[in-house]
Amino acid sequence: MAVVAVTGGPGAPGATTTALALLLSWPLQSGRRVLLAECDPDGGAVLAGALEGRIEAVYGLRNLAVADRRGLLVQSMWEQLVDLSPEGTADRLLLPGLTDPAQASGLAYTWEPLADTFQALDGQGYDVIVDLGRSGAAGPGAVLARRADVVAATVRTTLRGLSAARPRLAALRDDLENAGSGADALGLLPIAEGPYPLAEAARELGVSALGLLPFAPRTAKVLSDGGDTADRRFVRSELMRTARSAADRIQEVAARRRQRLAPQPQPYQQQPVPQPPAPQPIPQPQYGQQPQYGQSGPVPGPVLGPVAPRQPWAPAPEPHPLAFPQHIAPPAVPQPPAPASFPPPPPDRRQPHNGYGEVLRAR
Repeated sequence: MAVVAVTGGPGAPGATTTALALLLSWPLQSGRRVLLAECDPDGGAVLAGALEGRIEAVYGLRNLAVADRRGLLVQSMWEQLVDLSPEGTADRLLLPGLTDPAQASGLAYTWEPLADTFQALDGQGYDVIVDLGRSGAAGPGAVLARRADVVAATVRTTLRGLSAARPRLAALRDDLENAGSGADALGLLPIAEGPYPLAEAARELGVSALGLLPFAPRTAKVLSDGGDTADRRFVRSELMRTARSAADRIQEVAARRRQRLAPQPQPYQQQPVPQPPAPQPIPQPQYGQQPQYGQSGPVPGPVLGPVAPRQPWAPAPEPHPLAFPQHIAPPAVPQPPAPASFPPPPPDRRQPHNGYGEVLRAR
């Protein structure tokens, strides 16, 4: 249904913590799942933070660079996922990020195929949250933000946080307008740490608001440094409640943008029935003129060419070698003899006759 990119800026505004809060509070319909992909070029933080190192750093984004060169990006991605669902139902998954920022150079040609893969997962029942960190929305990984349905920018509502976010959001807005799906994909998801209200911060930064997360260090520490995410107090905390509201708002914006950007069917217009071309008149050859090649039709009258007059001194034409000379008559063809007439029938010996076959009758 949606591909959401979460980006931050300088000063640790909490992009990864916000992405984890969205993952655990994302509303799921029947048969759908949600995936969080750590695509921060500066390195992932979930394995060592929220998971407290309980899973070895052998899974993750770095293995996809080699798989992409072998044409096995999609197949290998399923082998790198970690289940973060509290009930173990595998409906909230994590693709761990890089363990070393130096590994980001090996993904220069993998970001775009990865963005295509995230778009294709929607047809398989997955929503995707992409954690771009503080610098992932620029450089080679900017294609992940350009292909996203919604780009949520996290800032802190302090003067320092808003001042640092202003030039970054302006550059990101221009990039989405010129190379992405439009500047309206960018939204603000701030953390209410400072005195500036949400409406004023969104107006000053020139972006729409997606929600407001509370400044709750104790609850956020469970997402950043580890803790029991299945605890009832954590699930019912203000941070998770506002994250669920923000997730609903993000889904609405994503659905509205997809409907607007989808190609609209053109109204049916009856097309005119093509008429056959009018037959071309066949040019008739003139008297004494041969028809051209490819023409057909009757020739009016005999075709007579000019006859040159015979000169008196011109010799007579040579006779055909198979023709008989004029002074020799051709041999007579023998005629078959005329057929003989049938003889009269023999007289009847039992009755008198006159010798010509006629029976003599008594008078």
